[in-house]
Formats: sequence, C-alpha cells, structure tokens
Amino acid sequence: MTKLAPRAGRHCHNVINLVHSAHYFSPDLGKEMAQLGLTDRSAVYFATRAAAMGQVGAGTVTATFYNFNHELVSRHVPAVWGTAFPGTVLQARLRAVDTTLRRLLGDGAPDSPAMAEAARLALRATEACSRAARPVYAAHADLPVPEEPHLAYWHAATLLREHRGDAHISVLHSAELDPLEALISHTATGKGMSPKWVLSSRGWTQDDWDAAAGRLRERGLLDSSGELTEAGTELRKEIEEETDRLDRAPYEHLGAEDVERLTELATGFSTLALEAGAFPPSAFGKD
Repeated sequence: MTKLAPRAGRHCHNVINLVHSAHYFSPDLGKEMAQLGLTDRSAVYFATRAAAMGQVGAGTVTATFYNFNHELVSRHVPAVWGTAFPGTVLQARLRAVDTTLRRLLGDGAPDSPAMAEAARLALRATEACSRAARPVYAAHADLPVPEEPHLAYWHAATLLREHRGDAHISVLHSAELDPLEALISHTATGKGMSPKWVLSSRGWTQDDWDAAAGRLRERGLLDSSGELTEAGTELRKEIEEETDRLDRAPYEHLGAEDVERLTELATGFSTLALEAGAFPPSAFGKD
C-alpha cells in the first residue's frame, strides 16, 4: 500500500469540511429552525450542532465546542430544548442541508455518480474513526446514515470534521491555549475566523480579546502588532501536526490512492460551494 503523503489527511479533511460547514451559514438553516421557534443565530448554532448529544446542558456545550464564551452558551442552553427537541432539530438540520447543497452545488451534482463515489469513500474512511475521548464525533456516529448520496456524503463529512475537531481540542488544551487564545493565535495565521466574526459569534468582548492577546504576548507567541512570533508560528505548526497524528486513522484506513481520489472529488464540490457564495467574505482572515 502506498504511504500517505505528509498532510494528505489534513488536506482531504479541509476540502471535505467546507461542504459540511456550509449549512451553518445557509439561510435555509435559519428558515428551518425558525419554523421550530429558534430565531437567534447563536441558539440555532448551539441547537443544531449539539442536538446529536441530546438535551445537554450549557457546561457540556462549552466544554465540547471549546471556543465559545460560557456566558453566551448558557444564555441559550438548555433553554433551546424547551423550544425544540433534539430529534426534531436533527430532522430540520438534514432538510436544511438538502436544500443548501442542492442550491450551492447546482443541478445534477447531488445525484451524480461522482457524489455517490465521494459518499462511499468518505463513509469508508469513517470506519476507522474512534469514539474514545471524542464526544461530539461519538454522538454523531450514533446517527443513521442518510440514503441520498449528497446527504450521506455530508454525514460522513460531519463525522470526519468532528473526529478531527475533538482531537484538535485535546491538542489545544495540551498546548495550554485557552479558548480565546486558541482563536486569536489561529486568526493570526491568516486561516482562522476574522476578529470581527469571533467577537460577534463567539460571545467575547474586545476587552476579552485584548486580555487574551496580552497573555499570548507574555508567552512570546504574539508580537505587539498582533502577528505570530517565530515561537507562535512554531506552536501553531506543532498543533496542526499533532492533530494530524491523532486524526490519521481514517485516512490510513482509506489508503493513499483513495484519499487522493476523495480529495479530488471533495475539491470539486467545495469549489462549487465557494463559487456559489457558501460563506460570507467577512468570516475569515485577519481583519
């Protein structure tokens, strides 16, 4: 068997994750959740992503999602479950994913042979995922696989995303980066969410941001202009490499050739989604 190239699993995950994440930014999700009585953006996000875990409390959501201010989480959880049961939320989420992907990918792609192939490969990769110490992944792994190819692909993408995400949180914690420090240092790489988006969606204030940035400067990870120092750049590199190590099983199970093929297919779908405006331009970057 051909050995996986360095970062092949990370690259595959990244392009798959774009299709998974698109529904969080979709007006279709807002419409579905509004019909259940959930209209606040944060409430929609917490309910949608946490529903697989059942009627959990704010503490569980804060712990497993990691980068949200607990005050924001507790403002909506567990109150959301009094408005909509988790099972109802999951059904609405899948309807939103269906309409979102059909709109973003265009006619034909959701029901194409390429989508069916991508779903098959991505689901095979998930066979090697582990539930141990991965609570968000484990909850989603208990959900049934949808029959339609584009929904099966999205389901597999969700499993791969949460499997890596749970591992990534462990690595961040080991690196002694608290939730906001992790966000700030990621933003400083140019690949994370923009500061404005972090402040508007994660429940942190500018004072919180400034204090966390100060802590990073004290550790020598951030300079006075908000850029990563050499030590900060090295730490972020180490974090991604350790996350790769903890997340290698699905891609090793799939094998180098099929990882390359899945990456090719996923890149095509994610490109369509990006060109269709799946994400607001203001969500990512350093500004």
